[in-house]
Order: sequence, then C-alpha cells, then structure tokens
Amino acid sequence: MAIKKWSVMTNCAMSEGIFMIDVAMAIMDPDNLFLRYAFIMGGLAAISFGIIGTFVTIKRIGYLAGAISHSVFGGIGLALFLQVNAGLTWFDPILGAVLAAITAAVIVGLVSLHAKEREDTIIGTLWAVGMASGILLIDMTPGYFNLSSYLFGDILLISGKDLLFVGCLDAIVLGLSILFFNQFFSVCFDNEFTALRGINTTFFYLLLLILTALTVVLLVRVVGIVLVIALLTIPPAIASFYAKRLWQMMLFSILLCAAFTWAGLGISYAFSLSSGPAIIVLSGAVYLVLIVIHKVLKS
Repeated sequence: MAIKKWSVMTNCAMSEGIFMIDVAMAIMDPDNLFLRYAFIMGGLAAISFGIIGTFVTIKRIGYLAGAISHSVFGGIGLALFLQVNAGLTWFDPILGAVLAAITAAVIVGLVSLHAKEREDTIIGTLWAVGMASGILLIDMTPGYFNLSSYLFGDILLISGKDLLFVGCLDAIVLGLSILFFNQFFSVCFDNEFTALRGINTTFFYLLLLILTALTVVLLVRVVGIVLVIALLTIPPAIASFYAKRLWQMMLFSILLCAAFTWAGLGISYAFSLSSGPAIIVLSGAVYLVLIVIHKVLKS
C-alpha cells in the first residue's frame, strides 16, 4: 500500500515537472512572443494589484471598485465609437477606459462621502449605466468587436505597446502609493482621527479611489471587467492570514497575484482555456482551501 501511494505521488510530481518544463519551453520559443508579453504583463500588474488590492480589502470598498470596473466598459465603447465614426484613431480603448475609470472613481467617491442614504442606489445605477452605455455605443459602431476579451480578459493578446502603457500606469500607482502611504494607511483604518489631525481625508480618499481606478484598468487587460474584483481582493484576503503588518500583506499579495497569474496562464496555454477565468478559478480554489485549513487550525 505504501509503495503504491509513493508511486502515485511520484507520478504526480513528474507530471507537474513535465508541465512546468513544457510551459517554460513555450515561453522561450521565439515564435511565442505573445506568451512572453503575457508573463511580463502578469509580473508588472501584480505590483499594483497587491498594493491597491490591500487598501481596497482593508477599507472594505470592494463594491466601489466593482462600480468603477463596470463603468470602464462605457469608456471602451466610447473609444471604439470615436475611432470608427469620428476618425479618432489615436483614441485607444485603454485610454477611454482610463478616463471612464477616473470619472467613475470621483463620482463614486463623492457619492459615498456625501449621499449616505442613497449610496447603494446611486452606485448600483452607475454600475449598470456604465455597462449599458458601452454596449449601446458598440452597437452604433460599424464592424465586429470581440467583447469577451474586455469582459473576461485575454492577457495573451498583450502587445509591446500595452506593456509600455501598463508600465507607466504601474509607475504612477506605485509612486503615489509610496509617497502617500501613511495618509492612505490612516484613511483606511481611522478616517475620523485622521481628519482631526488636519489631514484632508476627502482628497486622499478620492486619490485612493483614482489609484484603484487605474489598477482596475490594468486588471481589465488581465482578467476582464466581470472578474476584476476577484483578483483585486483574493490575494490580499489570503495574505491577511499570514501577514502581521500592512507592508507584509502588500508584499504577500504581490507575490500571490503574480503566482496566480503565471500559473493560470500556464494552465490556459497548456489546455487551451480562457486565460482570465483560469486565473480566477485557480486563485479562488486556493483561497477556499486555505479558508478551510485556517478554520481547522483555529478550532
């Protein structure tokens, strides 16, 4: 019995090793430039995901990030509409997504601060209208557009231009997060005390939402609009089991996000699956298993 069990474990380990070697060889293949771009994208984006995802999880504003992410589709639809109907070829869908995300972040932030009674209704309306307006604009645009790549992501379509754009957004998010780390930390944990210390909490709360909006745009390229909340919150949620300090939680989140993205990419490439859903299912499965283990250990 012990020999049989050892044989099964050995075969599993060998299969996993062969799978990793196959993926590594595919990445190094000169004909698979798109796959290398995808893995670079996963590593770059993980930095912003881990940092901003930690703030979103600690502040418990995942629903606000959801409204922002769905509003992005309106900006994508507007960009495609203007490209075809107005001849604005420079108006890239990602640029439209950035503008829509920032606008939605400011609106959502002001609503959450000043319209407490109707906050859920207004945010829900913004969520739905953003998606609906994007679909209508695309309906009015001649030609065929692969909407699934925006809704569920397709990191395998990343280009060199996309990497440059993502790198710039990543630098902005990382730079501002480091520069205003203490202010963001205070706003997330004790908003009232922070205000009493003379810090402009409204400004830094809106700035945090704008950084969240930029990170959402990065996530759209990886896992799409529909699945964006999962990758933004699952790595920090797992990291919270093991981290004792906020910076540790961010670091663990970055590493987890990169690991999930790379592993999901490898699985999607090897088995011809959609990359975005593969990444999310993998990260969700790991999260559920760790929740069970964490509960068992605490009991």
